Amino acid sequence: MRGRKSGAQPVDGRCRNKPDACDHPVDIGTDAGSAGQALHDAGSAVTTAERTNASQDEISRMSQEGTDSSVARFFGDRLLQWYRREKRDLPWRRSRDPYHIWVSEIMLQQTRVETVIPYFERFMAQFPTVAELAAAPEADVLKAWEGLGYYSRARNLQAAARQVVERHGGVVPSDRADVFALKGVGPYTAGAILSIAFNQPEPAVDGNVMRVLSRFFNLDLDIARPATREVLEQLARSLIPAGAASDFNQALMELGALVCTPRSPGCLTCPVMARCAGRLAGRERELPVKSKAKPPKPVHRLAVLIASGDSALAGRVLVRQRPAEGLLARMWELPHVEAPNKSIWSDEVAASSWLIGALAAEGLKVNPIRPIAEAEHVFTHLHWFVKLWSAVPADNRQSGGLPSNYRWIDAREFEQLAWPNVFRKLLGDYFGR
Repeated sequence: MRGRKSGAQPVDGRCRNKPDACDHPVDIGTDAGSAGQALHDAGSAVTTAERTNASQDEISRMSQEGTDSSVARFFGDRLLQWYRREKRDLPWRRSRDPYHIWVSEIMLQQTRVETVIPYFERFMAQFPTVAELAAAPEADVLKAWEGLGYYSRARNLQAAARQVVERHGGVVPSDRADVFALKGVGPYTAGAILSIAFNQPEPAVDGNVMRVLSRFFNLDLDIARPATREVLEQLARSLIPAGAASDFNQALMELGALVCTPRSPGCLTCPVMARCAGRLAGRERELPVKSKAKPPKPVHRLAVLIASGDSALAGRVLVRQRPAEGLLARMWELPHVEAPNKSIWSDEVAASSWLIGALAAEGLKVNPIRPIAEAEHVFTHLHWFVKLWSAVPADNRQSGGLPSNYRWIDAREFEQLAWPNVFRKLLGDYFGR
């Protein structure tokens, strides 16, 4: 459907010139310019309204007044014709099963389509029904999700599956309030389930859709702001053709993923380019407006790879499980600590001393030997820089006396447990040698 990771959307290099330099006919109805201008004016007014704390009723009115019915018909007709001809064959599109659509939408958050496909197919093979997902051990669900990241999505999905079993007999509900009540289901996911699975006229506005609508209607709204999403949801709802919500919402997403891409929009192949107000104004590369997010905070961490020298534990490595709550909850990792600053992280003498003290504070006595690898992992708000040290236990109690969340594992157990990507790579390199 779409790629949502930064830079993940397919990039189409066509139509690199401004619209007035493109060699193609322009077929504009007499109302197209006025509709585009009306929405542009509405967008400007909403920006002002946001600054002056205008009420939601006023914002809604501005959006509704800017929608021209003939433009809506043009947009819907052309988009549906294009989608039914060009849509990709994706596994979650082969049925209207709401469970399939729900899982795919959760997986596609922050993740590229091509990455999701094999995960989706394996997940469905392992948990073919809502009931089987609800009943599965959480460790199995996390393992199936391993590599997709944002593991709270998997936990919320399973928690919501249990809600569906308990409240709806294992059948994904079609009632709007019931869908919104599911854990981890927000406006976009709810709209996708209701529209795609049940053909209900609900908007499903993701980044691709916001980009398409911002360009088509030449809107100056900052799509990073929640108020803008509300306006675009109202606008998208007004554009849904009667009886075609499922295909229309998927078509909007598909257009943003394949044609109306972030950096190189393929204007010449766009089915609605003739009335695209942003293209006609020469702004297709400027839009959408999006304020820059705060960069993730850099965090420097020191990890240890402790291979057992005990004959009874030969070939095993010491690992630990994260706490039941918080970041990467209950996943497995190499023992590691946060360095107080980059200087200590970079200095071998200072880093070794810090590792000894910080790990001893949680009951693990080690002797670091030397740095052997570095890796990075980017979360939404954090950027981990991990330096891996080889180390040995500082005493002979290798099979006992460890903190309760620690254990020794071999290569077989490594494959059975769920790991954050950074530690899966580091340990995979070790066991793969």
